[in-house]
Amino acid sequence: MKWTGLYLIGYSILIIGLLAALWKAGVLASIGSGWTMIGILIAIGIGIMIAVTHSGSRENVEIDRK
Repeated sequence: MKWTGLYLIGYSILIIGLLAALWKAGVLASIGSGWTMIGILIAIGIGIMIAVTHSGSRENVEIDRK
């Protein structure tokens, strides 16, 4: 999970950029703060699920007994 943190930082920057674009376009003013926060929470949840899914490969360790 060494790249999960970096992925989440990048994903957060993406969400902030999208929110800034929507704010500048005036879309967020018509939606309302409640729905905006719900959308942000959903987007962050999706980002966490994707980051954990792609965080690394699963390996099996075999132990030889003598």
